[in-house]
Amino acid sequence: MTTTRFAPSPTGRLHVGNLRPALLNWLHARKQGGTFILRIDDTDAERSKEEHVEAIKRDLDWLGLGWDRFERQSERLARYDAAADALRAEGRLYPAYETATELDLRRKYQRQAGRPPVYDRAALKLTDEDRAKLEAEGRRPHWRFRLDQERVTWTDGIRGETTVDCASVSDPVLIREDGGYLYTLCSVCDDMDFGVTDVIRGEDHVTNTATQVQIFDALGDKPTGFAHHSLLVDAEGASLSKRLGSLTLESIREAGIEPLALLSYMARLGSADPIEPRASHAELIDGFDLARFGRAPARFSMDDLGALNLKALHGKPYGDVAERLHDAGVPDDRAEPFWLLIRENIAGLDDIPDWAAILKGDCTPAIDPEDAEYVTLALAELEAARPWTGETWRTVTADLKERTGRKGKALFMPLRKALTGRGDGPDMAALLPLLCR
Repeated sequence: MTTTRFAPSPTGRLHVGNLRPALLNWLHARKQGGTFILRIDDTDAERSKEEHVEAIKRDLDWLGLGWDRFERQSERLARYDAAADALRAEGRLYPAYETATELDLRRKYQRQAGRPPVYDRAALKLTDEDRAKLEAEGRRPHWRFRLDQERVTWTDGIRGETTVDCASVSDPVLIREDGGYLYTLCSVCDDMDFGVTDVIRGEDHVTNTATQVQIFDALGDKPTGFAHHSLLVDAEGASLSKRLGSLTLESIREAGIEPLALLSYMARLGSADPIEPRASHAELIDGFDLARFGRAPARFSMDDLGALNLKALHGKPYGDVAERLHDAGVPDDRAEPFWLLIRENIAGLDDIPDWAAILKGDCTPAIDPEDAEYVTLALAELEAARPWTGETWRTVTADLKERTGRKGKALFMPLRKALTGRGDGPDMAALLPLLCR
């Protein structure tokens, strides 16, 4: 049974960078008929907020990315305590007392000396007396995992064979000075206990994966399968990391982007397959293939997403919007032809009420003073031509052309603006019979 997970920290709103692993893990689980876990990594009690947990759920619900199981790391602290004790007993977890300032200075000296800024394991040389003295001074230890300084190799689901030399990696901190756990240990425990078979995440976690492979081994389990996707860049190729805060799913939703348009875009971004709008989650799942993703940076563009969104909107079937049309007051007997007529003229589904107002006659006519006399004549002819059919517009405007000598835009536009309040829109010959007045 394939089991994947999405593990956000509830310290802020989800953005497109978070969506990438969430969607790929969801698609992979669904394609394999497996399980998708939403796990909240909330061991950082100071920064984690319940409001962010609820916002994460709302964002995933909006996208239709349902989960099969919900977990919180804050409810599993006893499990992490037991794992930490086991690692201490094996000599793989050791206390270190350097402050952040001391560590920063040490890294600077290493760089100046032309050496990599790797932790030098000075804490391993401390005696019991040294540690007692430091604690008497008020210092509290953070706890580091002692890596085996060897190469770790795995077959990555995207990168292929991947190797990290752990001799060039600092022993990672697993427990902070305040006793709080970092995700590195918690994640391994959770993946073991929940039967996670595949973890798909950003390539910035490659080194962390090597560390976690060793933690799996130290705790007596086999590591999860890993796949590391490329990170997002903008249209010019620059990293999006500093801009992700402005690319939240909330802001994208407020910009009028449809869920399936966003999913269609993100599901193919960075892959060898063309980006095309999909009409359903089933289509997304059916077309998903993790092997099609490459290592090249994935270029994210709001302009491209907006264009795809329009393409998706303009092809949206009536059934997807029937409820919206009904709520906007569009009569059910006119709703489907009305939607098929206007859908290529909208920039978002929020435009539906405005078009419904035109249909119901709740719009304000736009009549230029120089056209007032002509519009009066034209509307009278239209009124006399009831009931309106698909031929009414052509018949009436042909007669008006003969009587007034007007043609082209001067013939059609004043009447369009008087009936709809706007100078653009669908074919008036098709729209006229649908107007409820």
